[in-house]
Amino acid sequence: MFSAKHNDAIAYDTLISANTEICGDVHIKGAVHIDGVIKGNLMAEPGSKATLRISDKGRVEGSITVPNVIINGQVDGDIHAFEYIELAKKARITGNVYYATMEMVMGAQVNGQLLHNQEPASAHSAEAATAKVD
Repeated sequence: MFSAKHNDAIAYDTLISANTEICGDVHIKGAVHIDGVIKGNLMAEPGSKATLRISDKGRVEGSITVPNVIINGQVDGDIHAFEYIELAKKARITGNVYYATMEMVMGAQVNGQLLHNQEPASAHSAEAATAKVD
């Protein structure tokens, strides 16, 4: 199950239900709970306190760039968690995981590299700003 110390204080303001599939990039600002499928990238500003939770029914096909991430479902893509990532028992990740702080429960699977990132979130903001210039 998910760690109670982190989930009690989170008020999820967006729910992607099990019968929903979204194709395209999604920019989040608050807390998002996914039971459905996202085929695209999920992004949030590093300075925000955005939180993404993917349930055991949820799936993301794309990269995730969110400060706080809790996964118990499937992700096919790289994950950049600037503050915290929790990989629960049914987490299935195919891609690299970049993290500052991680909690991984027995049973979680990562098919990729776990890369500790010690850069402050402000460095990621500068990278994101330069990446947006076309």
